[in-house]
Amino acid sequence: MSETATGHTRGGDTRARIQQVALGLFAEQGYERTSLREIAERLGVTKAALYYHFKSKEDIVFSFTEDYFSEFDEMIAWAREQPPGPASRYAIVERYLDIVERGSEVFRFLERNQATMRGIDGGKHRFEQFRPRFAALIDVMIGPDADLRTRVRATMALLTVNFGWIFFSRDDPDLVPDPLDPAELRAVVLEIANSLANP
Repeated sequence: MSETATGHTRGGDTRARIQQVALGLFAEQGYERTSLREIAERLGVTKAALYYHFKSKEDIVFSFTEDYFSEFDEMIAWAREQPPGPASRYAIVERYLDIVERGSEVFRFLERNQATMRGIDGGKHRFEQFRPRFAALIDVMIGPDADLRTRVRATMALLTVNFGWIFFSRDDPDLVPDPLDPAELRAVVLEIANSLANP
């Protein structure tokens, strides 16, 4: 597989394009009502070409969680190399927001389709893989022996990132009266999350 000028493989770019198109169709007409044929048509490729990357809709959905877990694991590995203290907690919260920001459409899809996802073969198991990773990140942030109050604050800091970004970045006029400024939202989410992570 050849590489593009940015260093990404063409195959990787195709995979990402398939994910993006599939996610758009899932949002438009629902996961259940979207077929692989429709995804291939929207991409302008044959169904056989789509099969080269994904054999089923479930494979596409599972690729979302695989990519997310891969990013999460890389962040945990990076965090373990950082010295303990407020500066590292700030950096962890910011990196976590980067992951949430990039994956917000996927998170919304998974949130809206929890029952369907849990019904997919292995779907429930994939949801369960989040908890140990989240716990590992908390341990890195504050140490495994932190007291309950510190542990709850760190957990709430990261959940604030999830909820604050995903909820408010929808640009819903009932929530945010003016046109949404993503930079302002990011700054507010980081400020509140870090006030919890660094009391």
